[in-house]
Amino acid sequence: MKKQAHVLGVLCLAVSLGPACGERTLRAELDAVRAQKATAERNKQVARDLFGAIDRQDFVRLKELLADDFALNTPGAPAPLKTEELFAAIKAHYTAFPDWNHVIDDVTCEGEKVTVRLVQHGTHKAEYEGVSATGNEVHMAALHLARIVDGKVEEWWAVEDYLGLMTQLGMELKPKQASAGKR
Repeated sequence: MKKQAHVLGVLCLAVSLGPACGERTLRAELDAVRAQKATAERNKQVARDLFGAIDRQDFVRLKELLADDFALNTPGAPAPLKTEELFAAIKAHYTAFPDWNHVIDDVTCEGEKVTVRLVQHGTHKAEYEGVSATGNEVHMAALHLARIVDGKVEEWWAVEDYLGLMTQLGMELKPKQASAGKR
């Protein structure tokens, strides 16, 4: 009888604690989901702030948004750009296109990675990549991926339509001329 009373007591305790334990587990899972959502929203805002600071040429704010070991990767670049190289590139670009701005179409986030789809616009007012000022209003589509940790951009990958931009500035893409004697 004593053994049955003990088992019954343990069973009653388990039944009474069961919902509380399940509720605590559910609450912990919900808190984790909320924290992930908050981090994703924060990271998306960092990405938006990054492009806003570029458009304002606010290098103080940009420095705050970039990690100390920041690296920008772009197709065709021999090595990633570091912060000061990025700042020099921004200054050169905005010299040629003083009204350049980014219009963000979409921002998505998964974990530390934020993807930004955007279109950039500006007027060609000074020499750019060997092309004299044309006065042309141009646009350039782009896709950017940033890895953001603790509110700072550590890595950034940019894929931008420079061929389309150069075409809008009057450059032509032509096939190479065949050498004499080759068919």
